[in-house]
This record gives sequence, C-alpha cells and structure tokens, in this order.
Amino acid sequence: MSTVKSSVPVIGFCAYSGTGKTTLLVKLLPLLKARGVRVGVIKHTHHRFEVDKPGKDSYQLRKAGAVEMLVASSRRWALMVDTDDEGDPVLQRMLDRMDQSLLDLIIVEGFKHEAFPKIELHRPELGRPLMFPSDPNIIALATNDPSVCETSLPLLNIDDPSAVTAFILSLLPDRAEKESSLD
Repeated sequence: MSTVKSSVPVIGFCAYSGTGKTTLLVKLLPLLKARGVRVGVIKHTHHRFEVDKPGKDSYQLRKAGAVEMLVASSRRWALMVDTDDEGDPVLQRMLDRMDQSLLDLIIVEGFKHEAFPKIELHRPELGRPLMFPSDPNIIALATNDPSVCETSLPLLNIDDPSAVTAFILSLLPDRAEKESSLD
C-alpha cells in the first residue's frame, strides 16, 4: 500500500481546506504525548511561506546565497532549505530529513496524492466529495456525520480526539500491546 519508506509508522490526515485538519491535530498531539508517543509532523502547504523574518541575520545570510541555513539556540534549532524545485514537495524527501531515531510516529498533514496510510477527514456540510472511494490508501474516515456514506472503513468521530487517538495507537505495533495491557 505505502510507497514511502520510514523506520517509524507514518499516518496522514487528508481533507479539503477548511475541514479542520490542523484543529484536530492540535488536539491529538497532547493526547499522544500523554501516552508517551514521540510525534513528528510534516505539513504540506500550497502557499509560499517564510519561516525566517526579513532583517534577521539568518534571513540575510540565506538571501545572500546560503542554500541551507541552520539556526540554533539552546532550546531549538531550525533548518531552512531553499530549493529550485517546481511543484509540490515529495513526501519521501521530507521524511528523509527527519531524525526518526527520536520519533515513534510521523503524522503528515496533506500530501493527499501520495501513497501512504491516511485518515480522511470529512464534513458533509462543506459540500466536498469523499476521497476514500478513489484512494485505496485511506484506512479510516473521520466525520461528524457517518450517515453520509457507506463504507467498510473504520468510522471515527472527527469531533472526538480521544477516539481518533485510540485508533492511531491501535496502528502502532508496540503501543497496541501496551494499551491492551492497561485495560
């Protein structure tokens, strides 16, 4: 099913803009962290963005020609890489940049056209079509109205982060065993 290679599980969240991907992830991350899961996140955006601020030394050095600019402090570091690539970034390249030895799980927001396990988020009131019928990589559907579709996929309540967290934990081999022993 998955064409991405990673030493830790990768699970994606795909949905049309405005469905609440980031809103749900902001609720899921503390729940996963409370269960001891170290999570990395990769977020795709269709917009040009600046992480750095004009006037800062790192910005000036990058604009002067540094292809990669790493800024570090005692509490955090960030690597900014300018590319000449056209089109969307490739998920595998982003996965390869992450230090997977520090992670138990990588959550991906977006990259809906790539082949890896994804949970589709769907709010029928937005009037957008379902993705799962044409994407065999969708492994569950999180919605606020399960009556809108017939599927054999697991149905999750998009407004119940605890239920979505439990589903994600069930996908993590060593976590599923630990969770069942806690019951």
